[in-house]
Amino acid sequence: MKKRATALCGAAAVLAGMVTAVPADASGGSAAAPVATLSWKKCATSAYPTLQCASLKVPLNHADPRGRKITLALSRVPHTAKKYQGPLLVNPGGPGGSGLTLAGYLASSLPKKVAAQYDVIGFDPRGVGASRPALNCRPTQFAPARPNSLPDTGKTENANLKRAEDFARACAAKYGDVLPYIDTVSAAEDIDAIRTALGAKKINYFGYSYGTYLGAVYAKLHPNRVRRAVLDSVVDPTGVWYEDNLQQDHAFDDRHRALMAWIARHNGTYRLGTDPRKVEGKWYAMRSALARKPADGKVGASELEDTFIPGGYYNGYWPDLAAAFAAFVNKKDDDPLVEAYENFAAVDTSGANGYSVYAAVQCRDAHWPRDWDRWRDDNWGVYEKAPFMTWNNAWYNAPCAFWPTASLNPVDVSNDALPPVLIFQATDDAATPYEGGVMTHHLLRGSSLVVEQGGGNHGITLSGNACLDRHLAAYLTDGTVPRGTGEADAVCKKQPDPKPRKARAASAASRGSTLHGLLGFRG
Repeated sequence: MKKRATALCGAAAVLAGMVTAVPADASGGSAAAPVATLSWKKCATSAYPTLQCASLKVPLNHADPRGRKITLALSRVPHTAKKYQGPLLVNPGGPGGSGLTLAGYLASSLPKKVAAQYDVIGFDPRGVGASRPALNCRPTQFAPARPNSLPDTGKTENANLKRAEDFARACAAKYGDVLPYIDTVSAAEDIDAIRTALGAKKINYFGYSYGTYLGAVYAKLHPNRVRRAVLDSVVDPTGVWYEDNLQQDHAFDDRHRALMAWIARHNGTYRLGTDPRKVEGKWYAMRSALARKPADGKVGASELEDTFIPGGYYNGYWPDLAAAFAAFVNKKDDDPLVEAYENFAAVDTSGANGYSVYAAVQCRDAHWPRDWDRWRDDNWGVYEKAPFMTWNNAWYNAPCAFWPTASLNPVDVSNDALPPVLIFQATDDAATPYEGGVMTHHLLRGSSLVVEQGGGNHGITLSGNACLDRHLAAYLTDGTVPRGTGEADAVCKKQPDPKPRKARAASAASRGSTLHGLLGFRG
């Protein structure tokens, strides 16, 4: 996955204004501790000159408000308009994504008149980034080159299983006392603790990807605390998390084939052929070659998949991925492929933290099969129809087969006690397939669904589609939502696919993908 943006607020900056807060309705054997006011400190950057940071102590276990505390890192872009509409809490997904930078991005990307009416509040969820403790179970988990993801021999399968079990054991050894409280319900209660510390009776919420599920869980637990909520690229709450991941495999395979078709349409640039099926065949031949001999000793078959998976999230990466693919096939040059891996897929320290939280939340949130035979049968069954990401994704989630904590029951997020919620969903989204947006629309009574027809990117608002952004601005301005008579309340056309560009013009892609660098991938 693409490297996540570095948190803007370092530990020294955010710890400067630490206070303690407990949700107003937290249960426990003793009275809740007094709530102090957050102390905001400047942590501006050239991109976000008004950004401020603070820290908040919350209970590790919200059922024990006077017990052990952990620290959440917060960021804020304060409102400037006389008309103040309260705090707007934002989450980029993951689970495991840092939200500190997202506050600055949203505040600068929304129409100025709209952003000025809100305090845009970012936060690193428990275990993430600048929050403490920050999980990092096994920093070398994604060190290249990993075993081939395709378990076509018993030796390869056992090597991958050992990696998954070793990761789960490392998490248990380092964070055994914390892992029972790294879950979506606990993170939702943290949101209410933030609300209390802000002195707000209600919050506004904006969540991408996994952040849509976090927001829906918060709304279920505290429906009277929700003023407005935007959910963009929506997790299917009825499939968390084992079934959702299997559905992702089909959707990512479709998106990978869309990339192959795009390359075929631009044969004049990439010289890989005009037949998408033959182009796809060349991609799998490249994968087989790298399984035998990794490029530069680091980009094997698993790393190749890691490199191309971000193309399923955002088609702005397609020109760079296609150029690297073409150079490998046509020129026997693997340097562009190694560069693409380093730009889009290599997991650095912050990425290792994100993955640790991802695993901790997903493994704790819901029940996973503990019998590997079930995983093997299910994933081979999916692989027959959708080979691109199936086994890569299986190994990504495999620590849940060995996780040291018991699993919780998923939250039923159905809700008829909310104000209108605005949902955005692309029909061809791979990370959160379209059915998740439709399901959530049905479960949240009174919600409105805005669809990007034919769109395949993940995180679709504030990314250049004026039609989507008009609905978003109207909702945040005065609560207006579209009302239709069909499955969707409003439909927007997708943006055009990218055009090829000259090799090594990665800066062009970076300029167009700021949001996608902030989103927590894999959820």
